[in-house]
Amino acid sequence: MMDLTIDPVGLEHAVQRARERNLILPTFAQMQNPDLIPPEIKEELRNIGLWEVHPRNLFRITWHNEPTPHGGGFGPVNMLEFPSELTGVPARILALVGKWFPTGAHKVGAAYGVLAPRLVTGQFDPTRHKAAWPSTGNYCRGGAFDSRLLGVHSIAILPEGMSQERFEWLANMADEVIKTPGTEANVKEIFDKCKELQAQDPDVVILNQFDDFGNYLWHFAVTGRAMEEVLDTHMRPGDVFRGLCLTTGSAGTIASGDYLKGLFPEMKVAAGEALQVPTLLMNGYGEHRIEGIGDKHVPWIHNVRNTDLVIDIDDEAVVRLARLFNEPVGRAYLVRQGVPQGLVQQLDLLGFSGIANLIMSIKFAKYFELGPQDVVLTVLTDSMELYQSRLREMREAYGEYTEQDAAADFARYLQGLTTDYVLELRYPDRKRIHNLKYFTWVEQQGKNVRELDAQWADPTYWKRIQDLVPEIDALIEEFNARVRGASFV
Repeated sequence: MMDLTIDPVGLEHAVQRARERNLILPTFAQMQNPDLIPPEIKEELRNIGLWEVHPRNLFRITWHNEPTPHGGGFGPVNMLEFPSELTGVPARILALVGKWFPTGAHKVGAAYGVLAPRLVTGQFDPTRHKAAWPSTGNYCRGGAFDSRLLGVHSIAILPEGMSQERFEWLANMADEVIKTPGTEANVKEIFDKCKELQAQDPDVVILNQFDDFGNYLWHFAVTGRAMEEVLDTHMRPGDVFRGLCLTTGSAGTIASGDYLKGLFPEMKVAAGEALQVPTLLMNGYGEHRIEGIGDKHVPWIHNVRNTDLVIDIDDEAVVRLARLFNEPVGRAYLVRQGVPQGLVQQLDLLGFSGIANLIMSIKFAKYFELGPQDVVLTVLTDSMELYQSRLREMREAYGEYTEQDAAADFARYLQGLTTDYVLELRYPDRKRIHNLKYFTWVEQQGKNVRELDAQWADPTYWKRIQDLVPEIDALIEEFNARVRGASFV
């Protein structure tokens, strides 16, 4: 559970630092609904770039940013709809677009959700503490961004095999970048490094997206609400919302499924992972190439009891579609197959995990034999802007992309997708996956087994976490009042 106990000394230091850095914190309510952002802040944003390291860009931690790199305001939730000419299924697949966040990925929201409650309670003292951000890429980028705004020493921890763009960006943003052995699936090595850092320096605070409920809460409250708005806006008369398909990663984004199930109790929540590391599917392990999703453990913040399906994705399909969607020959082929040119020109909005989410949405639609009035939701965490080095590597390894390659990839990995490696979870399946948390979090990380049991058996456990949003917002408002020099309300 989240601890909102106030540390008066740390809080005073945090207020002073925020005042020095001209920092005002957005509330969850403002991130849900930018209409609540003060007009003077909106006016300032007119002269600030979306990816600029500027304190007011904290107010751009929302799905509602105008899709422009500089000076944009706020509008509808950024989203794409994938037509059947691309997907091969009649169902409507809608995706929230994550590129239009500061740092170019929605993980900056998860990082803020983890840091802000500690800041406004004084549990994180920016004059003393160092912020360590364990990640496989985008989360530590968001954490380094938030840390730079606060003037806090940041430590980005991520596997050495991640894309070059991540390391180039972090070299200019984080104070330290630590490369751990392995690739996307090597999360335990990140955790081991965190323990080592804390043993060396007790002022290092581990802001762990995999077990910190600030990540869960940000997606429950902000991403979940954005999804509700997309459905309200884009569902037509007679449409039925059938499900949410998300690769799990840190299991933050899938918290939006808990929000949506409160509105659509009959919907299904599908958790995706790489077929090469089938942890949820069959307690498996291995290595894979879908950057943006973590494996070989079940995150502490994953509400497994609310998950209905596991869908595994072949990483070969993801890397092949990355070329189809981004190589000029591939795009031209898609247009000739009837995919609208306007949509084809936006396919670079899908990074590797976004492509995986699209694949699992298609498999979901095929599994349930969905029709033209059935709606499936997913998320595009980041864009191919963060993976251009991977495209260059594939060109060097496999040669130029040809029309024959495009035809084969379109036929096999889009139109020809099957429902293999889809598991509809029975009660024992959910319990098996939940129980995997024991080995990572109780045995390795020292969590309390009674809390693990409560996550499964206590019907109020997750609701009590969700109900913390108004309390955190009140703390943020009090913090901002102190920063401005006003007395508490």
